[in-house]
Amino acid sequence: MAAQINPSILSADFARLAEEAKAVQGADWLHVDVMDNHFVPNLTLGVPVVESLARATDTPLDCHLMIEDPDRWAPQYVEAGASSVTFHVEAAAAPVRLAREIRAKGARASMALKPATPIEPYEDLLPELDMLLIMTVEPGFGGQAFLDIMLPKIRRTRELIGKHGLQLWLQVDGGVSASTIERCADAGADVFVAGSAVYGAQDPAEAVRALRAQADTATAAASWACDH
Repeated sequence: MAAQINPSILSADFARLAEEAKAVQGADWLHVDVMDNHFVPNLTLGVPVVESLARATDTPLDCHLMIEDPDRWAPQYVEAGASSVTFHVEAAAAPVRLAREIRAKGARASMALKPATPIEPYEDLLPELDMLLIMTVEPGFGGQAFLDIMLPKIRRTRELIGKHGLQLWLQVDGGVSASTIERCADAGADVFVAGSAVYGAQDPAEAVRALRAQADTATAAASWACDH
């Protein structure tokens, strides 16, 4: 499938979120980082802001919950207007039940893994998900440098997806830019969260188009894509 670019509003101007959402028209999703200052050492936004943002943009919202107790809170983000909700497996008490509840409420269910969390123990959970997020930085802050050591993990995850014949999106988040997106695509990612690479550009919408073109070119030449 074609690469998807999800600009992260963590790098946007929070005082102008509605305008910042419009500035990336043409993006596939708008990535919304929810942090609670407990699971990660940062505090961002919650359900009321997601509700307002959902009314302000036609771009679907991809909510990444970096919070404790996602089993309790994730369904509320679907109700607030999120079309995709990502919970961290490290924080979830019952990830299968939670994924099924998110899906039952009408959103795509996604599970995130921090850099040190291996994918292999969760192989049997993959059919319960619509997307898997491999963090390519430690979650909590934008603007971090991409961790190249995550590329083998992305490859192993893509192999597991292929092994089970799943239509599972593989997202990467952290340090994704013009200099790293091709390596991510070659390794097997097809959904890319980009914060400062988009919102730090003079023309954010053009930055989205350029990143997508880079990812599509790298994907077309990737061995994992050629096998399908």
